[in-house]
Amino acid sequence: MSFDYGALDAALTAAVGDDQPLIAELRAAFLESAKRQVDLLGRARCDANWEYAAWRLKGLAASFSATRILQLADEAAHSAPGDPVILRKLERAVSAVEAHRD
Repeated sequence: MSFDYGALDAALTAAVGDDQPLIAELRAAFLESAKRQVDLLGRARCDANWEYAAWRLKGLAASFSATRILQLADEAAHSAPGDPVILRKLERAVSAVEAHRD
């Protein structure tokens, strides 16, 4: 499974230029929000809460060009609430972005 780390970094660079402290701050904000949405997915017990968290994650990922997370969030939106397979995939994808440093 491939991850497009460069898309997130390219989006941040395009948005703020070469301001490395600001890029780091935006990256941290993205990761914090993505983790929060994955956590909400994990706690969702009804279709509405599950779909809402998936859509929010999808929008966040689209805003930051995090294509793999966007794809998985779309998959989650079409999955049953609490689907452990998609939750693990999302957790791994977010962790992979967090671990990637240029």
